[in-house]
Amino acid sequence: MPLTSSRSASPSSRFQIFAPTAPGLESIAAGELKSLGVRGRQEIGGVAFDGDLDRIYQANLWLRTASRVVVRLGQFHASTFYELERRSKKLPWQDFLPENGSVEVRVTCRKSKLYHSDAVAERLLSVIAGVAPSGTEMKVGNLPDEEQEEYQERGSSRQLFIVRIVHDQCEISADSSGELLHRRGYRKEVAKAPLRETLAAAMLLASGWDGRRGEPSLDPMCGSGTIPIEAALIARGIAPGLERDFQFMHWPTFNRGLWNDIIEKARASVTNPTLDIVGADRDAGAIRAAMHNAERAGVGRDVRFSAESLSGSIAKLENVADGQGWILTNPPYGVRVGESEDLRDLYATLGNALKTKRGWRIGILTSDAVLAAQMRLPLRPRFSTSNGGIPVSFLVSEKAVRPGARSPKSGVGGSVQ
Repeated sequence: MPLTSSRSASPSSRFQIFAPTAPGLESIAAGELKSLGVRGRQEIGGVAFDGDLDRIYQANLWLRTASRVVVRLGQFHASTFYELERRSKKLPWQDFLPENGSVEVRVTCRKSKLYHSDAVAERLLSVIAGVAPSGTEMKVGNLPDEEQEEYQERGSSRQLFIVRIVHDQCEISADSSGELLHRRGYRKEVAKAPLRETLAAAMLLASGWDGRRGEPSLDPMCGSGTIPIEAALIARGIAPGLERDFQFMHWPTFNRGLWNDIIEKARASVTNPTLDIVGADRDAGAIRAAMHNAERAGVGRDVRFSAESLSGSIAKLENVADGQGWILTNPPYGVRVGESEDLRDLYATLGNALKTKRGWRIGILTSDAVLAAQMRLPLRPRFSTSNGGIPVSFLVSEKAVRPGARSPKSGVGGSVQ
């Protein structure tokens, strides 16, 4: 049944909204929504919540760990093409169609009588064409998000509709984000194996680090600077979507006045605390890229970058009160044959260097429990997800490392999935 009506699509209209996340990040996104005053319901692969246009706008602007924000247009039974077309015609497509642009339908079918995804997409496109503005280009979407973003132009008015048919139950959603939410707009230059911004934010939020209290942080293998930059954005209260456009801005129901008010309040909420955030990397080219990215993010003065070795950057750390300092990093995983053995020294160096500093804790994203054990530190998993298709876990030390402490026999508590 339809979830909203085109004749009532106003700032006070209510929608069923869903914020997809990478697997394992649902609880973190739910916590973000809670901080916005929204009570979400965790589901596999994201968080569902109800709201009006204001909540759609706020979620896109503020969510740091969600992949996108979609509006669920309808849910109904469909075991035949006739049933699919008849019921989909009742949905308020016109509320989400751009005046000038294209429409893309992306379909997945599982355990259903309608199993041919392209055939389903073509039937739905014919329904949409009946209410779309003339000249609207229609596309069948069959590429994953990672490939879609390679050619999608920034600020384009490509409206994506996402269709899932499972056990003959059809759910249709309209994407409100456009480009995936990890594309904040600042990362124009990347180093080798860049970390997605949403995952970097998840590491920071899950660690317990609080830069607003002046707690120091270091990423000694920062690459193009994603973790330190996201840390500065969080500490200063800068909305991650402040400098980008969203697909809802192309909807006929877009409320420019409401959006301007939301943006004005977001800019007014930015703070300027004293921050101690450091990013280091032995690759001078990566550090140059990180500095440029930080400037584009508006936090160029909040992060100190330096071309430094792993042990050299940690050696410069000052002792702090127990548990206040955090080393948060995404070291190499060693996914290629023979690499794990080469990386054991790196992980051991990281663990040994940390043991010389009082009051510091560590959080690492890794796919290899054997490598993590080389640090000889008691670690516990905070979440498990995937990074570039590789299963990874975020491991943290539960207590601050004490200089001279004896190394445990097992460095990792729990398994890395």
